[in-house]
Amino acid sequence: MPAVSKGDGMRGLAVFISDIRNCKSKEAEIKRINKELANIRSKFKGDKALDGYSKKKYVCKLLFIFLLGHDIDFGHMEAVNLLSSNKYTEKQIGYLFISVLVNSNSDLIRLINNAIKNDLSSRNPTFMNLALHCIANVGSREMAEAFAADVPRILVAGDTMDSVKQSAALCLLRLNRTSPDLVPMGEWTARVVHLLNDQHLGVVTAATSLITTLAQKNPDDFKTSVSLAVARLSRIVTSASTDLQDYTYYFVAAPWLSVKLLRLLQCYPPPEDAAIRGRLTECLETILNKAQEPPKSKKVQHSNAKNAVLFEAISLIIHHDSEPTLLVRACNQLGQFLQHRETNLRYLALESMCTLASSEFSHEAVKTHIDTVINALKTERDVSVRQRAVDLLYAMCDRSNAKQIVAEMLSYLETADYSIREEIVLKVAILAEKYAVDYTWYVDTILNLIRIAGDYVSEEVWYRVIQIVINRDDVQGYAAKTVFEALQAPACHENLVKVGGYILGEFGNLIAGDPRSSPLVQFNLLHSKFHLCSVPTRALLLSAYIKFINLFPEVKGTIQEVLRSDSQLRNADVELQQRAVEYLRLSCIASTDILATVLEEMPPFPERESSILAKLKRKKGPGTVPDIEENRKERNANVNGGTNHTTTTPNAKTSPASFVGDLLAPAPPPTNRPRPVSSSSFLQTPLTPLPSQACAIPLAASAGTFYQVAAAASPDLLGLGSPSPLSSTPPALPPTAASLLIDVFSENSPGAAAAAAAAAAPIAVPAAPVADDNFSSITPESLHVADSILADVQEPTDKFVCKNNGVLYENQLLQIGLKCEYRQSLGRMYVFFGNKTSTQFLSFATSVVCQEPLASQLNVHPKPVDPTVDGGAQLQQIINIECVSDFVEAAVLNIQFRYGGILQNIAVKLPITLNKFFQPTEMISQDFFQRWKQLSAPQQEVQNIFKAKHSMDTEVTKAKIIGFGVALLDGVDPNPSNFVGAGVIHTKTTQVGCLLRLEPNTQAQMYRLTLRTSRDTVSQRLCDLLSDQF
Repeated sequence: MPAVSKGDGMRGLAVFISDIRNCKSKEAEIKRINKELANIRSKFKGDKALDGYSKKKYVCKLLFIFLLGHDIDFGHMEAVNLLSSNKYTEKQIGYLFISVLVNSNSDLIRLINNAIKNDLSSRNPTFMNLALHCIANVGSREMAEAFAADVPRILVAGDTMDSVKQSAALCLLRLNRTSPDLVPMGEWTARVVHLLNDQHLGVVTAATSLITTLAQKNPDDFKTSVSLAVARLSRIVTSASTDLQDYTYYFVAAPWLSVKLLRLLQCYPPPEDAAIRGRLTECLETILNKAQEPPKSKKVQHSNAKNAVLFEAISLIIHHDSEPTLLVRACNQLGQFLQHRETNLRYLALESMCTLASSEFSHEAVKTHIDTVINALKTERDVSVRQRAVDLLYAMCDRSNAKQIVAEMLSYLETADYSIREEIVLKVAILAEKYAVDYTWYVDTILNLIRIAGDYVSEEVWYRVIQIVINRDDVQGYAAKTVFEALQAPACHENLVKVGGYILGEFGNLIAGDPRSSPLVQFNLLHSKFHLCSVPTRALLLSAYIKFINLFPEVKGTIQEVLRSDSQLRNADVELQQRAVEYLRLSCIASTDILATVLEEMPPFPERESSILAKLKRKKGPGTVPDIEENRKERNANVNGGTNHTTTTPNAKTSPASFVGDLLAPAPPPTNRPRPVSSSSFLQTPLTPLPSQACAIPLAASAGTFYQVAAAASPDLLGLGSPSPLSSTPPALPPTAASLLIDVFSENSPGAAAAAAAAAAPIAVPAAPVADDNFSSITPESLHVADSILADVQEPTDKFVCKNNGVLYENQLLQIGLKCEYRQSLGRMYVFFGNKTSTQFLSFATSVVCQEPLASQLNVHPKPVDPTVDGGAQLQQIINIECVSDFVEAAVLNIQFRYGGILQNIAVKLPITLNKFFQPTEMISQDFFQRWKQLSAPQQEVQNIFKAKHSMDTEVTKAKIIGFGVALLDGVDPNPSNFVGAGVIHTKTTQVGCLLRLEPNTQAQMYRLTLRTSRDTVSQRLCDLLSDQF
């Protein structure tokens, strides 16, 4: 690059920057900038032609002003003119301005492209570099279309200088990332790969970055790069630091190139050629040997470069997973880092060992470090390192150390950071079930888990406890005794009450012989917790009470008195009231035989994988938990005293989510219980005593509707996405409360009665099917009706007024999440569509509807989406928004797709509200009240006095006002209890200033909200939006 002479210094620019820095206030800065902009504009429009130096100076000033955050709407043509200069400094400034300020849709793109083409064909290496940098920095599709053919030609040309080759490789990498379809590499592939043999290491480094990206997309096309990469890596690793002086960094030879080559090799399996494979093994052994050598420098740069190469080499060893010696050596090397004083090294060592633990060759070597990892869990200061320690304990756990690891995790859980408690709970639950030879230990562990961290025990965890206890006769008595003892504690977590109510309702008779746990004692113990629980738990307890009437006739009168009390029969919650009425009536009119049949023990759940692991995978992200687990199938073959249960029963197909295969061996179902018949078949028969071997399900109370526990891997928690072989209907979904409600009131639904029976369930998640046609009446058509009605009543805009992300809509099939960002009159919304089922969505399409007058007030442009969404996958759509003028109505997002052959239609309102286009404005007290008086016209002020809907917390109120978009002005209002804010609504056509004042009255639990803006419609709309938030 040519040197910049002293005369190229721009004194005028230096003076301007100095003036800006010396400004005492923001107003002074804006005044100085406006003065300079006026001067530059007059110079550009003047009759006198400007020389190159003046153009360069003024363009630099415009660039500096833009970097200060001000809009620049002129000077682009002058910057383009600088591209035709033969002086490096002038051309450089022109390209810099264009790279930063010129939009890809600008009218000047054609002129810019012509200038770039001239520089690329000039054969001047300096000008060619500037042009290539500009193409890479802009990286637009138009640039890719114009130069996609020229850049590869420059890259592989024999007469291209090395510095230009580097720029061309990186430019091509950028174009490939932005517009991969426009960069054809077929004819250039072999010559690009050959760049790995280039003598200039800078060219090799840039080419390796390009080849790695291309190989990830088309590995077969770049397979020949493996041998060249191994050869180059071998020369680097075996060379002395003095051999590559220009590329030696603190005594480490070419560390960046080494890392890139090792990363490239991770795109492919181990080389099949024995010579290449042996040479690669030698390289990796050399890297491991160098890690053991004493450092050649005490500076941190030396250790960082050395360790970067080492960790990348270990990643390659783990990726190949074929050399036991290398894997064990890598494990031992990482074990030394576990006690290193550098936190980052400890973190990386733990992370790498998590992956090593999944290899059959190195698992035992990883286990030798268990004491060090447990110590890290207890003593590390950094929460991220402690989290990696938890991950490693989970990964290294097997049958031999399961009890020790689970005990340590439980011990740490009491003091663990709140951010990782839920994850630890899930892992403890998985390990306790997976390696439980003695299921009494499993029950003790889960109950201890609920006691220690009940708030973080999700429904999947205690659902799974119920399933296992029901499916294993040998643990039922112990479980009943244990939960009975646990419930005697003065303070019990609600999840423990749920588990206790369920188990005692089913198996309380197994401990009723002891006077200390007699039927009346059990009932009084459960009922003492009743008034402290939420509605779903109370509903479950009512179901337990009716079960007690069947198990213990002696307490029937006591329970009927409870059900007959006003607090139950006249309960404000319709679910509790309905249960109390129906259970009371059932206990009064039904004979003993009918009660015994109706209130039979729950049948065993179908054999399915645990949904806990699926929840952990969703929390950790794809590619973490499944990789660790799938690689350990052989070691887990004999867990729990037998082989993994990977076969499916005729009544229950395994969930299609492959990552939970062979992980949690479901308990074998007992065979001594009768299975209930379908609810639909019972509804067609009179209410008469049935044979003892039959177990029918009545309308209001059935064994399948008292306690309902999900039994399959999430997102299809019930496994209903996999129909039984006897069913000819499309994959059905678990009927939620909403869908069942629709079926109840649907005159045409053949399953209305069955749905009414299921509506009495105490838990929101319905039960797993216990008979092949249990849910045959819940058809996709009825779900479709439910979805349409639910969509019509969705009003999500209120909860999004003061926040920009969250879940917009959710049903049994689909979850829609949002993440939004706004700047002035423009906005961008990221919509995430999550397929909650295991079945692919077909013909997936979306559209946004803006009816008049909204269509002229708001421009909404959604980008197209893929027509298919795989089961359990997520799809993202970007929606660009522009506010043209103030508006009231909301745009509607229509989603249409096919599920199981049935067309689904969902319509939800998008939470695009006027306040999203606020720009907060800071003001002092004097300016605020001066502006307040100026907006004193009656039509400019809107006031609302309203009752507080939520607790009047000061911090929450502040957060809501800031989230509303205005600046919260402290110390402005004479009354410190009041809240004052200011902001400007930006639209395409105008700007509307807004001042607000919120006056809380805590004694009366009232608010008075006053808004003043320069437009009456804006005042009213903002007042309506903000009033609903308090």
